[in-house]
Amino acid sequence: MNGSVAGGGYAEEIISLTRRPSGLGFNIVGGTDQQYIANDNSIYVSWIKKDGAAYLDGRLQEGDKILAINGKDLKDLRHKDAVELFRNAGYYVSLKIQRRLQPQNGPVGHGGDGESGALPLAAILVPGLALAATAVWILLRYRQRM
Repeated sequence: MNGSVAGGGYAEEIISLTRRPSGLGFNIVGGTDQQYIANDNSIYVSWIKKDGAAYLDGRLQEGDKILAINGKDLKDLRHKDAVELFRNAGYYVSLKIQRRLQPQNGPVGHGGDGESGALPLAAILVPGLALAATAVWILLRYRQRM
């Protein structure tokens, strides 16, 4: 992400979108009258429409907090006022967003793309347990015949 790391495990990013005939391609929740998170009046992305402007751009994510649109701070707005700002934002729209950083588990330098290259634990344990159970069964059957 091309943003600056803010305190507390958050990153901010500026995302520029070009409005499509169907709009910007995402829904928002939140506001002073419809808090998405208790005691938080912020505006959040709740849904991204497949093949919409935000989806095709690929940077905006569900759960992102939208801090500003075209430089206009979204702090302490009612939901319907925030919706109006988005509707009247124009063809080229600049969003300032904030996203919680995900902790990285694994070796330093791992990209966090879900492709670690290692086998899942179950892929090792299941066949191993099956072999052990088969060996015990064979041993018991062999002992019964003696």
